[in-house]
Amino acid sequence: MWKLIRYLKEYKKECIVGPLFKLLEVIFELLVPLVMYHIIHTGIPQGDYGYLVRMGILLLIIGLVGLGCALTAQYFAANAATGMASAIRRDLYMHINRLSYTELDTIGTSTLISRMINDVNQVQTAVNLVIRLLLRSPFVVAGAVVMAFTVDKELAVLFVLAVPILSVIVFGIMIKMLPQMRKIQAQFDKVLLHTRENLTGVRVIRAFNRQDVEKEQFLSKSNILFDLQKKSAKLSSFMNPATYAVINIVVVLLLFWGANKINRGVFNQAQLVTILSYMSLILVELVKLANLIITLTKSFASGDRIQQIFDTQPSLKDDNQYPVSPAADAPKISFRDVSLQYAQAQEPSLEHITFDVSKGETVGIIGSTGSGKTSLINLIPRFYDTSNGMLMIDGRDIQGYPLKQLRNKIGIVPQKAVLFKGTIRENLLWGNPAASDRDLQAALEKAQATDIIAKKAEGLDAMIEQGGKNLSGGQRQRLTIARALVKKPEILILDDSSSALDYATDAKLRQAIRETTQNMTVIIVSQRAASIMHADQIIVMEDGEIVGMGTHQHLLASCQTYQEICSSQLTREG
Repeated sequence: MWKLIRYLKEYKKECIVGPLFKLLEVIFELLVPLVMYHIIHTGIPQGDYGYLVRMGILLLIIGLVGLGCALTAQYFAANAATGMASAIRRDLYMHINRLSYTELDTIGTSTLISRMINDVNQVQTAVNLVIRLLLRSPFVVAGAVVMAFTVDKELAVLFVLAVPILSVIVFGIMIKMLPQMRKIQAQFDKVLLHTRENLTGVRVIRAFNRQDVEKEQFLSKSNILFDLQKKSAKLSSFMNPATYAVINIVVVLLLFWGANKINRGVFNQAQLVTILSYMSLILVELVKLANLIITLTKSFASGDRIQQIFDTQPSLKDDNQYPVSPAADAPKISFRDVSLQYAQAQEPSLEHITFDVSKGETVGIIGSTGSGKTSLINLIPRFYDTSNGMLMIDGRDIQGYPLKQLRNKIGIVPQKAVLFKGTIRENLLWGNPAASDRDLQAALEKAQATDIIAKKAEGLDAMIEQGGKNLSGGQRQRLTIARALVKKPEILILDDSSSALDYATDAKLRQAIRETTQNMTVIIVSQRAASIMHADQIIVMEDGEIVGMGTHQHLLASCQTYQEICSSQLTREG
């Protein structure tokens, strides 16, 4: 949490001026009981209405000036808190975008969303309250004690005894609550994850009639969170009664001893009212301080969680910022004894992968589910780093490329077609912001997606809903392929990106790519033998290893795995 204080450096003025105005407000507030003392002791007994009016006007002025100071302090506190939260959220977003797939997989999407929204908001609230109240409450308590001594030294001793007892109660509860807040935030992440998965997969849940099961699981996680919050609430709820009890005991003692002193003629009613007013001020401020301590406890837990993300460094380094020139006569892509084992995985996903891909060549990758096809192609844009071996593009180790240069060479269409809310034009321009309408139209034709535009009255300016929900699966896939083609990459990777297309459209798509992208190296990952059988080279994967490599005819004659795949999908003539 303390490391996040650096974000307040830009708001030094607010952090100084805000508390100063709060202290001015406190000074005026401490003057009110003294004015009341003079009204009760002088104005009322003498029946001096002119004096009472003057004192009333003085009270009004004190109140208005105090209000002005309070509003000014609030303005500066809010400015600093919102500015700090905005800066934290911005840097956190930037940092998350620098993390590799390994860290994102480990931390989890729901956790990152929780840190970005809930935890940052908690820190913002705490900073706002700290600037306004952290100095105010102790200053009011100390000021009230000092002012009480000016009224009566004997009774003021009760103030001196009460303050340490109250401090022990407040800070003792804070220490107890801090680990509890961390547990609550961790459980909140689990509830958020479960909710997110349920909302994302609501159609599947209903299709399998799993609503009751999912409700039970949600209630189980929610009940754990409820129990943790209830335990925390019990601790925090003890604070106010405990502080009230101590204060009320002191008030009773003040009334008892004050009444005795009045009876003995050494004390007057105005003094007793004044000293009770100061005790009431202490009570109010300690309640505020107790609530501030609870908020601070939560914010410390939230701040630590945010800092954990900042402390997580990307395992994938991008140290070289200078462009890399290609080697002459080198293969476009070259795998040399490459292995990959994901973080926290027990077994490697890829082992001893070795092959070359020439410039302009079309390569098909096929294999059973879980054979390592997607893991293999995820290494090319360097979403993950190899565990062993070397992967080269244009004869240079990809770890020597600046990531921007490397990924500018590559257009990738992932298994899950991802589109963003906006127009079709805006989504296509992700591939190349400078592309003309003619370029977009050409890419749509190659991707067999012109009919999508033809059906929309707005054409390229037709809106796409979040996640492309107003499009079919096949339409989403064709638009994501068009987006990659607009980029005109040197390497085009299609990761099972035509699974939602019918065979005729798939064939036309492959034909269009083959005819119009002669200089483009194309890698097609597919479950369909028909989608890759015309490739220049076919790689057959099984359990993370290459079990066959060659043309369609060669593999039919030499690779049993490929034979089994083809026999299950193709006719004898095919």
